[in-house]
Amino acid sequence: MCGIVAYLGNKQALPLILSGLRKLEYRGYDSAGVALMFDNEIVVRKTAGKVSDLEALLGSNGYDKDANIGFGHTRWATHGEPNDTNAHPVFDDNNEIVVIHNGIIENYKVLKTRLEREGYQFRTDTDTECLVHLIRSHYKNVMDFETAVRLALAEVDGTYGMCVLSKFEPDKIIAARRGSPLVLGVGEDEYIIASDATAIIPHTRQVLYLLDGEMVIVTRNKFEIKTIHDEKIERELEVITFDLEEIEKGGYEHFMLKEINEQPDSITNTMRGRIIKDNGLVKLGGLINVTEKLKYAPRIIISACGTAWHAGLVGEYMIEQMCKIPVEVEYASEFRYRNPVLYPNDIMFVISQSGETADTLAALKEAKSRGADVYGIVNVVGSTIARETHAGVYTHAGPEIGVASTKAFTSQLTGLALISLMIAQYRNSLPHDEIKKITDELLRIPDKIKQILALNDQILEIARIFKFCQHMLYLGRGYNFPVALEGALKLKEISYIHAEGYPAAEMKHGPIALIDQNMPVIFIAPKDSTYEKIISNIREVKARKGVVITITDFDSDGPSEEYSDYIIKIPHTLEMLSPILTTIPLQMFAYHLAVLRGCNVDQPRNLAKSVTVE
Repeated sequence: MCGIVAYLGNKQALPLILSGLRKLEYRGYDSAGVALMFDNEIVVRKTAGKVSDLEALLGSNGYDKDANIGFGHTRWATHGEPNDTNAHPVFDDNNEIVVIHNGIIENYKVLKTRLEREGYQFRTDTDTECLVHLIRSHYKNVMDFETAVRLALAEVDGTYGMCVLSKFEPDKIIAARRGSPLVLGVGEDEYIIASDATAIIPHTRQVLYLLDGEMVIVTRNKFEIKTIHDEKIERELEVITFDLEEIEKGGYEHFMLKEINEQPDSITNTMRGRIIKDNGLVKLGGLINVTEKLKYAPRIIISACGTAWHAGLVGEYMIEQMCKIPVEVEYASEFRYRNPVLYPNDIMFVISQSGETADTLAALKEAKSRGADVYGIVNVVGSTIARETHAGVYTHAGPEIGVASTKAFTSQLTGLALISLMIAQYRNSLPHDEIKKITDELLRIPDKIKQILALNDQILEIARIFKFCQHMLYLGRGYNFPVALEGALKLKEISYIHAEGYPAAEMKHGPIALIDQNMPVIFIAPKDSTYEKIISNIREVKARKGVVITITDFDSDGPSEEYSDYIIKIPHTLEMLSPILTTIPLQMFAYHLAVLRGCNVDQPRNLAKSVTVE
């Protein structure tokens, strides 16, 4: 969520900052602003709305002519409604110190009460304003910008990724993080600080990821990394490996459509080098040092949020079936608040596309504090979760810009399949010829997805029929129950149609009361071990005049067609791999419905790509 872009160098700062903010728009936000340093004076312009609204506000007033120091921000409201006043940057009383901030200051009420007693007047409803007044309060005592920032952060409870400018030291930007990502880009005589590397890559590939409790002090000639306790940090720069083209639309109307169509490649990248084709064995370098622990694990816990949680549910089926290890799937947002029971040899996997999800990071830390080994399944190299876990697997899906996850989800499913197969190898819980059969079929999945993508026109026509629908029900069984949840989530996220996912057999325990001619029901019904049962559920819906859309496979015949009003046929695959295929038409359906309804597909209202606050 919230985007940060800061610049110090020899170029005009404003065009670079605005360009960076546009690249971060996918993260979700409701207001935008910039602060620029002119002749030792700070100019701030901010507004509710989009970056385009900020550009209209700036107009042709020449703010970019002389400033080569400044920063910009896109805010996703947590404290205070989204309006011009609450937008960032936020000034102190005298307009001499200015802050932008991602995260939540949890003790802001205590700080605000104290600061008001000291005479500070609050002009916004944000928790961030406490931070800038606190810095000012310390500055009056120590008369040193860096020290004031350190002392202020030492008093803050909560999370932050923040940047601060001061007219007292106008050639300096200070940034710090705790729980909210920040990246420093080091170019030729210039520095860029951002909340995501996508804003940096057009200018440099040399980066340094700040860790929790660290701050960076950037001046004209150098940068310095310290802890907030004033301890110097030495760390090598890293190199961004993805290309600029990967974060651009490449001719597609929306990022989401591009990412749906990238899934044959993203899944191939997840598998690349990990399946030994000759013998069908799986090798995961990120888990090679913990194979003994996985082999003898008495229980595995999977923790995640949203779409990643749905992937975890599929992973539960995979691991229990192939490895014979009991698995529990936990909402990361609930995990640490219910005093979870963890045993000494338990293994936890946490799943996050961004590797920065605050709730998932909190669950990770809770599990580590109780002595559990925690392994990650993440997409973003160098992310916080990747660094905090004991081991893990990168999905290598490439940058995912659309807020509604598509290729990251199927890459997570692929990664979980590989993990399950690897554990099964070490535990001898699955015959080798069965493992070989599954890996051979995994390698065929990308081509089968291409066949599904070719159904685009058919899925678009079905979407046209349901353009004005207000409610939908998604039903699946076994491996495809989590796909029903994910399909419903996609529809809610981007088209704003109310949808619910259920296990198909649970329909008769309540949701069947909703069925009539105005309630379309989508069944995920490949011809697997639950096929006959789900046909019975389809008959129950048709008996109540429900409208049925069925996702099934080429090998199915008879009942699914007889009792369906609309049918989408996809290639057949193994039951455990079917969620990778069945989810694709649901992504396409949600996408087309959202476009037909005029919704902002890539930036749906109230949502953020990377949820870095609790």
